[in-house]
Amino acid sequence: MDLDFDIVKIEGFIWDKGNIEKNKAKHDVDRDQCEEVFLNQPLRVFDDEVHSKLEKRYGALGKTSKNRQLVVFFTVRNNRIRVISARDQGKKDRKIYQQIQQQYEKKKVR
Repeated sequence: MDLDFDIVKIEGFIWDKGNIEKNKAKHDVDRDQCEEVFLNQPLRVFDDEVHSKLEKRYGALGKTSKNRQLVVFFTVRNNRIRVISARDQGKKDRKIYQQIQQQYEKKKVR
């Protein structure tokens, strides 16, 4: 999949206080956990076409440093990630992420 941004050129995060509070209240996901998803491997970024009406949005399947599997929805502004929402991976998400992890582990062994 081709992304509209280069993940290597990301310089950090932009945070909206409302989104930080919403993610904590609704899903018990804090700011640090969201950022950890982008720092840990494996990471799978995908287009979020359903929510890309006003601006391009993406989703990311990944894990925190404590192996909590999350899906994070975000946009990119000026080479910075702006997290919109984050939650635990659902059943379908976990199935996809498990496949990604298996592929990642096979590559590490080689």
